[in-house]
Amino acid sequence: MEISFVIEKFLLVVIIFAISLVIAMYSTYAERKVAAFLQDRLGPDRAGPFGIFQPLADGLKMLMKEEIVPQESSKWLFMMAPGLAIFTACIGTAVIPWGSDIQIGSKVIPLQVTDINVGVLYIFGVVSLGVYGIMIGGWASNNKYSLLGAIRAASQNISYEIAMGLSIIALLLVTNSMSLKEIVEGQHGWHWNVLYQPLGFIIFIVCSFAETNRAPFDLPECETELIGGYHTEYSSMKLGFYLFAEYINMFVSSAVMATLYFGGYNYPGMDWVLQMAGPVIAPLIGTVVLFVKIFVFIFFFMWVRWTIPRFRYDQLMDLGWKVLMPLAIANVIITGIVIAIVEKF
Repeated sequence: MEISFVIEKFLLVVIIFAISLVIAMYSTYAERKVAAFLQDRLGPDRAGPFGIFQPLADGLKMLMKEEIVPQESSKWLFMMAPGLAIFTACIGTAVIPWGSDIQIGSKVIPLQVTDINVGVLYIFGVVSLGVYGIMIGGWASNNKYSLLGAIRAASQNISYEIAMGLSIIALLLVTNSMSLKEIVEGQHGWHWNVLYQPLGFIIFIVCSFAETNRAPFDLPECETELIGGYHTEYSSMKLGFYLFAEYINMFVSSAVMATLYFGGYNYPGMDWVLQMAGPVIAPLIGTVVLFVKIFVFIFFFMWVRWTIPRFRYDQLMDLGWKVLMPLAIANVIITGIVIAIVEKF
């Protein structure tokens, strides 16, 4: 293994990790600004121009707060759970193609940590692991409200993962690949998968709200019923890790949706841009286009939070099992029939 290859991958991992943390940090600022805009308020405006340093002030506040560990808690699990939550949130970025390959002379630098041929399965594996940080934290707190929040999170994730998986099966029937790189390359120009799988995309985005515990599916941390849910007993940076994990999950979910359904780094006219800008600048333009798509989805996550009221828990489970799952199964069947007819004729 060449040392240059190791250095490239290490730098790419560090850059992606740093970008994830910065986006998570400033998503807290954007969340309050979007809420203020929708409610005809100003939002944060004290710390720096337009309140732009507010996330830094919030992070410093988290660091300066007292670290409290409940006496009756399972201390090692209690301390480990927030780190597990943020770790599983970050590792989902490893298989996302952030841009086409940069070519410098004979050197080709891929803007993807690793391109495995089962990238979609990897994403689902990471999504499934994410609930462990919540479940362990809620149980280890030895608090009934935390435990209820953890049980809700586990039930919610299991319920909506099924419909999400079925929506992806229909997409795989169209793309014939589980490699995210190949899925993106198959959407060159305007051939975005959302045009072929509109119902699958709707199911996927609804399930994404549930998987990331975002409103109107934020029942695991429902403060009107459970005080704070699974992180009721947490303080200082342990609480910060849970909050960061939620925003990183939102960022990764947005990146996955942009990659699977909206062409990833593809955009109309990119071949012309490649000829004009060259093999170094053109891939970076594609990366910027991908991040624009991601930010649109993040704004949508925030817009929905401050627009739609929270579901009751029975409504949430009914939607997952009685509505989304039958729709996802029907979508798979219809997609299979259409593909069979097209291939025959």
